[in-house]
Amino acid sequence: MTMTSAARQDQPDTEAKSVLAKVQRILEAFGPDDEHLSLTEIARRTGLAKASVHRLAQELLQWGLLERRGSSYWLGMRLFEIGQRVPRQRILRDAARPYMEDLHHATNETVHLAVLDGLEVLYLEKVSGHGRVPSRVAGRMPLHCTATGKVLLAFGPQRLVDEVLASPLRRLTPYTVAAPGLLLQELARARELGYAVENEQTRAGFMSVAIPLTGTTGVVTGALSVTAPVYRAEVQQFAGLLNMVGRRIMKSVAALSQG
Repeated sequence: MTMTSAARQDQPDTEAKSVLAKVQRILEAFGPDDEHLSLTEIARRTGLAKASVHRLAQELLQWGLLERRGSSYWLGMRLFEIGQRVPRQRILRDAARPYMEDLHHATNETVHLAVLDGLEVLYLEKVSGHGRVPSRVAGRMPLHCTATGKVLLAFGPQRLVDEVLASPLRRLTPYTVAAPGLLLQELARARELGYAVENEQTRAGFMSVAIPLTGTTGVVTGALSVTAPVYRAEVQQFAGLLNMVGRRIMKSVAALSQG
């Protein structure tokens, strides 16, 4: 095989990767607070030529990955459908949801189920009443200032802590722990207690308590939390209920995984 023919064989693969990279940039142009974007805005955020964005957007519309309403583009329901098929997330969410509802009824507060995704907390499920904590399913938050993030750090591998501490700890409120030494103290305290507490570090006026969800192998698969206004937060009560519910969730996960 000549070098020229080899290059020609490699070319389609290279082009495919380039197209996939562009598609990824288009889909990721939508931020957590973006319901829709114009073609011009997508082109600006991705750095791609407007003509290229338009061409790829037409294919994404056909596949259902994007939807179009007037001159605006929306993320398509097909993305949601595909996301529901991720086994680990689906099993954990399906197992946790009934117990999260029980926990919400017992506390009358917001309950979150979260997993680790990179160096962030990704919220898989949320149960709350009207006018509660302004968080969302599929939302992301930093590890260092959320109760769920702190237990994922405290009971996770040391390399994860090292990665988080390698960058500045961003402040979300005046109470956010931004000093590495203080964060390490909080993580040590969480390991000692079996749960983590976050007091107005993410949002002023709110406190969260979280526990790790640990599988039979001892690996932390997620975190469960209760979030309440500071003035009515009951840390000990929340921690006790979380531990009870957490054990039931992991038994359900084990049963669903075997089935």
